[in-house]
Amino acid sequence: MLSDLFDLLTFFDFFDSIHLMHELITILRRFIPPYKIRVTKSILFNFLHALFGSLSIAMLIPILKIIFQNENDITEPVPFALDSQTLNHLFNYYITTIKYSYGQSTTLIVVGLIAVIATAFKTGFAYLAAYELIYIRNGVVRDIRKKIYLKILSLPLPFFSEERKGDIISRMTGDVQEVEASVMSSLDMLFQSPILIIVYLTTMLIMSWQLTIFVFVLLPFMGYLIGKVGKNLKRHSWAGQTKMGEILALMEETLSGLRIIKAFNAEKKMQEKFSAENEEYRRIQNRLMRRRSLAHPMSEFLGTIVIVIILWFGGSLVLKHQGALSAEGFIAYIALFYCIINPAKNLTNAYYSVQKGLAAMDRIDVILEAESSIQETKSPIKLEEFKNAVEYKHVHFSYNESKQVLKDINLCIPKGKTIALVGQSGSGKSTFVDLLPRFYDINSGEITIDGTDIRQLSFYNLRELMGNVNQDPILFNDTIYNNIAFGVENVTPEQVENAARIANAHDFILQTEHGYQTVIGDRGGKLSGGQRQRLSIARAVLKNPPIMILDEATSALDTESEKLVQEALDNLMKNRTSIVVAHRLSTIKNADMICVFHEGEIIEQGTHEELLALNGIYTKLYRMQNF
Repeated sequence: MLSDLFDLLTFFDFFDSIHLMHELITILRRFIPPYKIRVTKSILFNFLHALFGSLSIAMLIPILKIIFQNENDITEPVPFALDSQTLNHLFNYYITTIKYSYGQSTTLIVVGLIAVIATAFKTGFAYLAAYELIYIRNGVVRDIRKKIYLKILSLPLPFFSEERKGDIISRMTGDVQEVEASVMSSLDMLFQSPILIIVYLTTMLIMSWQLTIFVFVLLPFMGYLIGKVGKNLKRHSWAGQTKMGEILALMEETLSGLRIIKAFNAEKKMQEKFSAENEEYRRIQNRLMRRRSLAHPMSEFLGTIVIVIILWFGGSLVLKHQGALSAEGFIAYIALFYCIINPAKNLTNAYYSVQKGLAAMDRIDVILEAESSIQETKSPIKLEEFKNAVEYKHVHFSYNESKQVLKDINLCIPKGKTIALVGQSGSGKSTFVDLLPRFYDINSGEITIDGTDIRQLSFYNLRELMGNVNQDPILFNDTIYNNIAFGVENVTPEQVENAARIANAHDFILQTEHGYQTVIGDRGGKLSGGQRQRLSIARAVLKNPPIMILDEATSALDTESEKLVQEALDNLMKNRTSIVVAHRLSTIKNADMICVFHEGEIIEQGTHEELLALNGIYTKLYRMQNF
């Protein structure tokens, strides 16, 4: 009991608790509304739990009176009324009647049975209240994870260039788990513990208002002395969770780049970097846990002081002020006081965990409250089909203000034509094609499809018109079938197989262990580069979009794989409008038009033969590759 008093004292750090409650209520208002019925039921069950808990403890008084033979016999009943004095009179009357009729031993059994029944109701309602909280807790955590995931899907690519993947994963896992503990504690704080405290406190006031006032003048004063233990807990929690995000990011980079780390003998360097991050996390956690460990020694000392003072004052009321408080009433009062300690302890435990949970929620809110730099129009235009041309008009773009990546780009791409983009790395080719599906938004100018500004279309409508095949094929740890059918609704096995045939993938798929049902591993790691690329082409074939974007789709392949992939690409581009970012110029000789990029500008454009005749940058690039 002495150690538990520390938690009760911490609860009385009043002003800080009010601030914490305000933050909690603000957070819960965002997530609790779908569970209003369960919240109401939980509050009702907690009230009944407290009511029957008070009744079970009140049964101590007649039991002790009988044992000490200190009871006052009441032989005359009074009219029934709902006030404490009348109820107490009637109760004593019936106890006296039972005692005279059956004896003191039987009376003890009757009173004990009443206490047992009251306790059964108390524990039953406590379970029902906890039962409702379980659904609320798990539902809120599910909702938070879902909100984070949906937000990640909705945020544009520029957001992720500023955030590390490991840190984002840390927020979805560790921080959400921290909020889960915090949400549970806060639900106890709001829906259970206050109700128990209020009901028990009311009972204590009825039993002895003098002692109750004394206790609740003493406790806030003592609570103030220890209230600063958790003042900086939230700040340290934020630092610890941020550092863990950095550690996870480093681990993710290590796993992804393990081949390079070993090839460059950089194990020692990475080990030193990880050790430094890990050591910093240890120091942060030490500072955090030292504060929490301070609780136990303080509880022993301050708890002893409080108990001694309460026993002195309560004993004085029993000994000096006859009738103010009986001896058996004082014992029952102490039992009720102890019952307040448990919910107060829950509040205090919640207080500390909620501090950590609020820090975690702040980190989660960095994602949930992130403003998208690319907004979808509220009243989009519906483009049913692609008919004429894609056009870039005076397009300027930069990732930041320091350097323009594209400068005054003007280009018309007629339907059914193949346009190739060439140039040195960093000249703006990939940025050019990323602007068309609005992975990024232009700074000025206009990009139109059939004369309609792409910013007037919904993201879904715009991107439904396009297919992508990238240099690094993005595949998922799923079956070959599901990877090909990814993003396409209501497909048949025949359609998937036909797409694979067009992409020159059908033969190697049949040679895998389970054919189209073979799971290909993380990012398609069980397949070769050429096989992964052909699967991504099959996926684009199945989608069957009118506009195809190919971003250096063969640059990372060996000669044999490139031949198969190039043939698949030729099949893919038939009768489509294609924009091809090319590294190897030999693959785009037959393009309807080739655009040469240099430092963010299109400085040459024409067919292969026309550009060779210009004897400019394209000719120089072509000769270098054929040297």
